Amino acid sequence: MLDARVIKRRARFTVDIALRVASGEACGLFGASGAGKSTVLACIAGVEKPDGGQIRIGELDVTPELPLHRRPIGYLTQDANLFPHLSVADNVRFGLRNGARESGDAWVAELRDRLRIDAIWREPARAISGGQARRVAFARMLARKPELVLLDEPFSGLDRGLVRDLVAAIATWQRELGFTMVVVDHVAEILERLCARAVVIEEGRAVQEGSWGELRAAPATALVGELLAPL
Repeated sequence: MLDARVIKRRARFTVDIALRVASGEACGLFGASGAGKSTVLACIAGVEKPDGGQIRIGELDVTPELPLHRRPIGYLTQDANLFPHLSVADNVRFGLRNGARESGDAWVAELRDRLRIDAIWREPARAISGGQARRVAFARMLARKPELVLLDEPFSGLDRGLVRDLVAAIATWQRELGFTMVVVDHVAEILERLCARAVVIEEGRAVQEGSWGELRAAPATALVGELLAPL
């Protein structure tokens, strides 16, 4: 589903990561803050332009400057990026074509209910809280049923109960809908609940890859061992 090599020069180091993710698989990018994980996702999403490499999503080569809205992906970061003047309902449905809106009503209703945004459904986005905005952003991303979902630490700053509920819901939807998913986080507990496999990144390089059992059994570096230690 995803076959990518991302090369991106940074001030302290150059990110150079090769990543292959099978259709329907969930893969984590794990490592300390500033290791280059978010850079990889931003280049796959088309938000940043890589300095080299190639990115293929299925049969589509997106290495040319194909904009985010033309890539078959859902991309979510810590910023909700809602349209403040639109209602929650219009934000969630934004980007759905007319036919998709009609056929997707049941799915949108499920997202509305599962993400607990029914009470604010008609409210303007500028009037809702930060936690509510993050849930609306999840609904908007998933409303189009993207083939590839990219999550870049979207749980940061949310309370533990909400994080637990969101992680459980996303894991269920990923299994039921079969979308491919790449998740970035520096908290092993979150990634482990979403992804069976992880790629560990340090200073722009992949230093280890495997299941969580394999990573814990033989950490490639001292930092990997430290990050995997129980909280």
